[in-house]
Amino acid sequence: MRQTPLIDIHRSLGASIGEFAGIKTALDFGNVIEEHLSVRQSVGIFDISHMCRIIVEGSDSQKLIDYLVARDVIAPSPGTMIGPTAFLNEKAGFKDDVMVYKLSENRWLIVGNAVNREKDFMWVREWSSKIAPSTIVRDATEELAMIAIQGPKSPEIMEIIGLGDALDLKPLNFRTSLKFGGKEVFLVSRSGWTGEDGFEIIARPSVVAEIFKKAIENGARPCGLIARDTLRIEMGFVLYGNDIDEETTPLEARYWVYTLDKDKYIGKEALLSKLEKGVEKIRVGIRMKKGIRIIPRSGCEIRVLNKCIGKVTSGTYSPYLNRSIAMGYVDSGHALIGLEVKVVVRGKEYVGKIVDFPFVKR
Repeated sequence: MRQTPLIDIHRSLGASIGEFAGIKTALDFGNVIEEHLSVRQSVGIFDISHMCRIIVEGSDSQKLIDYLVARDVIAPSPGTMIGPTAFLNEKAGFKDDVMVYKLSENRWLIVGNAVNREKDFMWVREWSSKIAPSTIVRDATEELAMIAIQGPKSPEIMEIIGLGDALDLKPLNFRTSLKFGGKEVFLVSRSGWTGEDGFEIIARPSVVAEIFKKAIENGARPCGLIARDTLRIEMGFVLYGNDIDEETTPLEARYWVYTLDKDKYIGKEALLSKLEKGVEKIRVGIRMKKGIRIIPRSGCEIRVLNKCIGKVTSGTYSPYLNRSIAMGYVDSGHALIGLEVKVVVRGKEYVGKIVDFPFVKR
């Protein structure tokens, strides 16, 4: 089993180590609720080195990327993050949802989900050989590590640790070749998957380890992947393998990762056909009744009266809202905001209400 390059730091901090997508990493640092709230109220830091990183370069790289992803990549200027977007299959299902970093007109970084690392790499390689054979496609996951500093006080931490040059970044923009203690940082971007202001830092593992330790020494709370999951559910963000997969289209997921008027990309014709016909299921949020501490989990039925109208795909207890929340897919005819539903957990029905995303307004 692979492990994050920061595993020794996590162990020294008393982290609970577990497996995610075949990688040993930090699941929590002793108190998930405090980690979660530190991101909402102050600043937390995550090791996200498990995510896959693919570099694509060459004179035809733009042509290749533009055909592979569902958003327009030609109009944005270098230094722009394009996404979230997606690799779609020919039926418009998700091969993966990804972020694309336009390093230059001829050089790109793709960040995808850890579980899809090999699939993403082979997908890009396959299409490179078909339409852009001169393009170089390289899996850079092992040579680069990645962390995220998230929360309202993340700019303060960036300034304190010596990465203040990134503070002029606008959301979904990035800079390359910044310095940390005289050492090169490959990339710093301003985005995140928590609903808060924040930054991602990509560099060689030894450099990332130094940044991680310095941020903690100056007040950033180490947070594990469990808190990252609860934070993303509060915002209504999807997780590949739970909420989206190759059988689910962006229309059903209400995940606006595409550009409809873009000339051509894999899955576009199927997406247009699905849009014309309409969808049979829709992803919605479910806010459980106050005081119910049972957490809906993937596969739990969602019912109206005695009819099963759908199933939960992700659920958690929201520390910010102090109640259980979930997301899932329901029949489109029952996707009514405000509709009272019952969620079946271990054979017992619990009251909830269909709501829109995000659960937490920021």
